[in-house]
Amino acid sequence: MRENNVVFRSASALLKTDLGSLPESSYWAKGGEIEHRIHRIHAYPAKFPAFITTKALEVSRAMRVKVNHVGDVFCGCGTVAYEARRNGIQFWGCDINPVATLIARVKSSSYSVSVLQKHLKNILSKYSYASSEINLSSAARARLLHWHLRHHFLALAKLKNAIDETFPRPGKYRDFFYCAFSNTLKGSSRWLTKSIKPQVDPKKVPSTPRKAFKSQCESMIIAFEKCAIDVKETASATVVRANVLEAPSDTPKLDMIVTSPPYVTSYEYADLHQLSSLWLGYANDYRDLRQGSIGSSQLNFAFSHEAKRLNVTGTAITFGLYERDKGSSAAIAKYFLDMQKVAVKCHDLLTKGGLALFVIGNTEYKNIHIDNAKHLGESLFSAGFKTVRVAKRRITRKNLTPYRNSRGRFTRTSTGRRVYAQEFILIAKK
Repeated sequence: MRENNVVFRSASALLKTDLGSLPESSYWAKGGEIEHRIHRIHAYPAKFPAFITTKALEVSRAMRVKVNHVGDVFCGCGTVAYEARRNGIQFWGCDINPVATLIARVKSSSYSVSVLQKHLKNILSKYSYASSEINLSSAARARLLHWHLRHHFLALAKLKNAIDETFPRPGKYRDFFYCAFSNTLKGSSRWLTKSIKPQVDPKKVPSTPRKAFKSQCESMIIAFEKCAIDVKETASATVVRANVLEAPSDTPKLDMIVTSPPYVTSYEYADLHQLSSLWLGYANDYRDLRQGSIGSSQLNFAFSHEAKRLNVTGTAITFGLYERDKGSSAAIAKYFLDMQKVAVKCHDLLTKGGLALFVIGNTEYKNIHIDNAKHLGESLFSAGFKTVRVAKRRITRKNLTPYRNSRGRFTRTSTGRRVYAQEFILIAKK
């Protein structure tokens, strides 16, 4: 096994190295098997490559680290959760986004196909006489009617009521059908297809809610039938909704963390998942869900005082941007400071000798290179990790379309914002 990485034993050595000049690692470029269908049950931006978890476990064995409990502190839609269970390893993960944790719980659960089919038939039967009155705040209703045509809004309300009548209490089966419902919402709205920015497409013909829901459920049932996890032979998964910096006191000790942090100036997940958040009752105003996310600019932040706590890399980048855009430099400083705390938290969560693997990419803002990878590497050393291995992997889809246009879509046109075609694997040992 050749990872083609560089092992750093001090922050000073890492700071002297241009990580972008590292040779690309073929080991981390792709997996050896087709990704399981479970990973496609719900759309999710910047989805974590499933094979990374398998390779992370290979590396842990090569480094003679026994992994009984793996974690993901930015668990997103649950890719690591599913892969950990598939490998018979206990999982614990958290994420601040309630839509993400819903998907993650579903992906890492086991279901009876016959029970799912029975419940689907029951929901569709109840739909025909379900009420179109829905318990939503006036603000949530107004926002949803901005996206949905009125007759589609009423049909979605009937579907949601049919699900709730079938499952009056929370549980894994209600989660399954909530997840299916969630993944039909953008298709049955005027949301611009495949856009990472909330934009109305006035020419779009939205899908019919009942038909889309039935198709989505059938597709998910097939995925679980083909990729069933046998509970008797595999470990369990625990997914909690929480900011990692405020993780519950009963969080278990982990032997390995496999995660991909949000990038500074990247997606605003609360905005992208606003339809699901409002329909499923996670918030009356989707903007409330921005609170508590890593680097959130919604919190009070005394820049002149807090910036003194930035590490060397964070200081250089933040003040490099300061004269061009003071507001953005403050947001970036807040992100870097939060990530420095994340490094400390990960160190605390690990058992002695444990590993933390991060997948992180660099970004660019107003022609300033945002070196997220180097900042994280330096933060890991400051948190007490003994060594940090760094490998560079190419992201094929971004290589083919290395820019984003004003609508947030990948494009080959160089007038768009540049998107880096590679990201980094950082493996820190406690």
